[in-house]
Parts: sequence; structure tokens; C-alpha cells
Amino acid sequence: MKKVFVLGIALLFACAGAFAQKYAVIDTRYIFEKMPDYKRVQQQVDAQAAAWQKEIDTKQAELDKLYNDYDAEQGMMSEDLKKKKEDELFNKEKTLRDLQKKRFGFEGELFKKRQELMEPLQKRVAEAVNKLAKANGYDLVFDKSEGKSIIFADPKLDRSDDILRELRLK
Repeated sequence: MKKVFVLGIALLFACAGAFAQKYAVIDTRYIFEKMPDYKRVQQQVDAQAAAWQKEIDTKQAELDKLYNDYDAEQGMMSEDLKKKKEDELFNKEKTLRDLQKKRFGFEGELFKKRQELMEPLQKRVAEAVNKLAKANGYDLVFDKSEGKSIIFADPKLDRSDDILRELRLK
């Protein structure tokens, strides 16, 4: 009876091993940082952000001057003129905040520009990952770059350098 039990346990472990999945871990942040095209994309995004920030800073300086002028002159203004100037200032400030949101807000123009420029790079990496996964029989490939779902990964499982070789970057 003991031999049958041991044989059953051994058979159970053998079957479990046959159904084991093969997986790998990559770090897309590391991969992108090794890509010269990524650095070019980052420079383009940074240049666009700087231009838009300069535009917003200029408009903010103009608005600040209008506020200072209003503060200096409000004592000499009628209530109607004060109200008109305050409404004008409020509208200009709202326009500026809307521009900031349009340029830099969640899913704003900067976000869309970055997505547009990154799409070809993401496709190249995805193709390299798919090729590596098929060539090595991986069932799953995890990305540890964001670190949200992988708490620990044995460095032996990291295939990021294999992806770089596939992209001919290493």
C-alpha cells in the first residue's frame, strides 16, 4: 500500500511537471533606454514640452502684469469698470488654465505626441518579444519595468538583453 501511495505521488508530480508553463521576464524601460531612437523621441518630446511651457509662461507673465495693473488702478475705477476688469482677468486666467490642460493634461497634446512617436518603437519591441517567445517556447512574458505586478523576479529569468540582441542593439 505504501508503494502504491509513493508511486501515485511520483506520478502526480510527473504530470504536474508536464503541464508546467515556461515564462520569461523583460524590462521594457531598460530596453527602450538602450535604443538610440528612444533617445531621439525623448528629445523631441522634451523640445515640444519646452516650447509649450515657454508659451504658457509668456501668457502667465502677461496675466500677472494685467493683475498688477488692476491692483494699482482699482482704487480709481468705478464699480462697473472693476467688475468688467475682474471678468476679463477671470476669463484670461481660465483660458490659460485650459491651454495648460490641453497641452499637458491627462491625455493632452504632449501625451498624444509621446504616444505617436513611441508607437513604432513599441511595435519593434513587441515583435522582438513575440519572436523570442516563439523561438524559446515561452507561454508568458512578464514586463517588470513598472514593478506593479512583479514583486520579485530571479535575474536568471530576465531576457531583456536577448530582446536587445534581437533588435541588434547589443
